Amino acid sequence: MVDTPQSKEIDMTDRSRLDPESTVPLDGLLQAIPGGFNAIADINERRATVAGLMAAAEVPENPNVKVSEHVAQGPAGDIKVWVYSPAKAAKPTPGIVYIHGGGMIMGSVEADHATAQMMCDSLGVTIASVDYRKAPENPSPAATEDVYAATQWFFDNAKDLGVDKNMIGVYGQSAGGGLAISLALKARDAGGPDIKFMAPIYPMIDHRNETHSSKLVTDVGIWDRDGSIEAWEWYLGGQQPDQHAAPALAKDVSNLPPTYMDVGEMDMFRDEDLAFIQRLLEADVRVEFHIWPGAYHASEIFAADAELSQAIWSNRLAGITRVIDYAKRMS
Repeated sequence: MVDTPQSKEIDMTDRSRLDPESTVPLDGLLQAIPGGFNAIADINERRATVAGLMAAAEVPENPNVKVSEHVAQGPAGDIKVWVYSPAKAAKPTPGIVYIHGGGMIMGSVEADHATAQMMCDSLGVTIASVDYRKAPENPSPAATEDVYAATQWFFDNAKDLGVDKNMIGVYGQSAGGGLAISLALKARDAGGPDIKFMAPIYPMIDHRNETHSSKLVTDVGIWDRDGSIEAWEWYLGGQQPDQHAAPALAKDVSNLPPTYMDVGEMDMFRDEDLAFIQRLLEADVRVEFHIWPGAYHASEIFAADAELSQAIWSNRLAGITRVIDYAKRMS
């Protein structure tokens, strides 16, 4: 989609384009925190508020999943890695490096525990959920360096973890999706480790914020334009980005792994993701891509009980299974 001066700006204050069921928890958030999370100016206070909301949500432990805590060595020291192993799946299993979201400035393995646990059980794969340094304290390339080091650790310890090192891919949502692509680019150019598939979900990949959707989504309340611009400024730390910081800048996207991606219609990252998928197709990379009408950024997590959210997760898990199966056939 090309943004032109004639492009019509859409007033989102009435939520007319959003799935009605998915807006219920969103409207509750906006009543409690007018303007949403990004309205909290102090980053530490913002992080604490998000962490508090996540801690309030009880996550029942799944008897089908074993969780263990590990430490990988990165360029700046220890990197926390939580490994999720399926109790019933035949070993070795495929592996997934899981990269949490949070705009490069928030998030943690703890906050994504429920999702990582569910995916491990549903997909029958072993998941390594990676913590990484965040901006503004640690601007780019800190996050990519940590994710790359943790991925190398996962490959090096694959046998002990019950993982097929010849079938390891990467998954991430939002900032984690951008880091997933960054990791795949870095691994490709460095000659390894050999990432077999990737699932960047509504990835954050373009610092320029020039697409139509980036101008459209200004007041949904979850990762709107102003908050994204601020996060990019913190993440780049005054530097000019390269393809690892902002994967939309990659000049060559050939020889990237087969890809599954989805994004919401009312996600500000929609158009940059669509453009990246188009480039992958033109580079003959196998892709599966879905746009979900009525979905906002991370609505399937924020409004987990909504029918739309259930459909998103059902299709996503099936799509990841398909991309893993394709990677197996090509190996």
